[in-house]
Amino acid sequence: MTPTTRQVGLTLKRLRQAKGLSQVAVAAKAQLTREHLSRLEAGRYDPTLRTLNRLAWALGVPVTDLLR
Repeated sequence: MTPTTRQVGLTLKRLRQAKGLSQVAVAAKAQLTREHLSRLEAGRYDPTLRTLNRLAWALGVPVTDLLR
């Protein structure tokens, strides 16, 4: 786990919770499994650009918001 991977995960979780969405809801909209989303939020996986795009769309935010 790199600091960047961990930060993206924390940001992803914060945005999801701020919008009042469950992991199941975001994962379904982003066409991911809930387990995959959980691992991304925990910083265990380094998301691909495609995954970041899907998550940003599912959350209704620009991709750059996930990279802050």
